[in-house]
Amino acid sequence: MLQITLYDGFSTIPPVEKEHMHMFNFEETAARLFAETHEAIIYAGRDGTIQLWNGGAEEMFGWPTGEAIGQSLDIIVPEKHRKAHWVGWDRVMDTGETKYGSEPLKVPGLRKDGSKISLEFSITILKDDAGQIEGVAALLRDVTADWEERKALKQRVRELEKAADE
Repeated sequence: MLQITLYDGFSTIPPVEKEHMHMFNFEETAARLFAETHEAIIYAGRDGTIQLWNGGAEEMFGWPTGEAIGQSLDIIVPEKHRKAHWVGWDRVMDTGETKYGSEPLKVPGLRKDGSKISLEFSITILKDDAGQIEGVAALLRDVTADWEERKALKQRVRELEKAADE
């Protein structure tokens, strides 16, 4: 019996058994989800080379799919964060685990035009039938507006506290 277990970053969705897949075209639905979601979906192989890049990633990062495929993940990681990124990447490739578990990770990102954005993302480590890591899929959201709003609120609180102390 074929079972497909999906993981949404927070919980495992119960396996979909082959006999229930006739209700809809799973491959077509998965392809549409990949293509039509506004979040960025990126898949990179073990070496960190981008192999899948959806329309959400094009919008978020400014790289057309044809230019992003085959590139290193470095194209979306700000230079000053690359060393830490690759240390973490290598640890995941060596252990098959992430220290963040299912918690979304917040990191800075880099657009094609050089501008920086704030990202929140979760990853799924994909393994072959023998349990060997093939690569990592990531679902990313641009949280720049939220981050800037929190930063402005913190600044306003500091200003009010300073005014109250005077």
